[in-house]
Amino acid sequence: MEPILGQAGNPLRGFAKVAHGEASSGQMTLAGKIDTLFQVVRRPDREMYSNEEVAKACREATGETFSATYVWQLRTGRRDNPTKRHLEALAQFFQVPVAYFFDDDQGAAIARELELLGVLRDAGVRNVALRALTLSPEGIDTLNDMIDVLVRHEGKTRTAPGRGGAEED
Repeated sequence: MEPILGQAGNPLRGFAKVAHGEASSGQMTLAGKIDTLFQVVRRPDREMYSNEEVAKACREATGETFSATYVWQLRTGRRDNPTKRHLEALAQFFQVPVAYFFDDDQGAAIARELELLGVLRDAGVRNVALRALTLSPEGIDTLNDMIDVLVRHEGKTRTAPGRGGAEED
């Protein structure tokens, strides 16, 4: 099965870092990386995978002990030294390269892609993105300019003092 994320040459390098699960060095912790996979990679019905579902798939992939409690411990940082085979099984289940867990630079790049995947789950955002695919480079530039104007406008609207949070231009 081909990974759905982490492909070489992917142009998604400009997206913000996933905020939770960071160590004091600014790098994501193992628990943060695993929990991010749960938050973003979903079942076909868009529900989050359970610890038991992931544990069962990992048990079947490795033939080793892999309990729902162990998955929960990894997600919460109560256990932080899994075997390489366990991380390979998690990577296979979530369809990410195993380097996501081992290589901080690649892990950060994949985390940005995961954040984008999470944003694209929103139907409105996905609709805009799909419609933008047919635009020329100049059209994309215009759309980006329009989005910048809307972001500034909505920022003013949310922070306008004394008007109940609304401001008219």
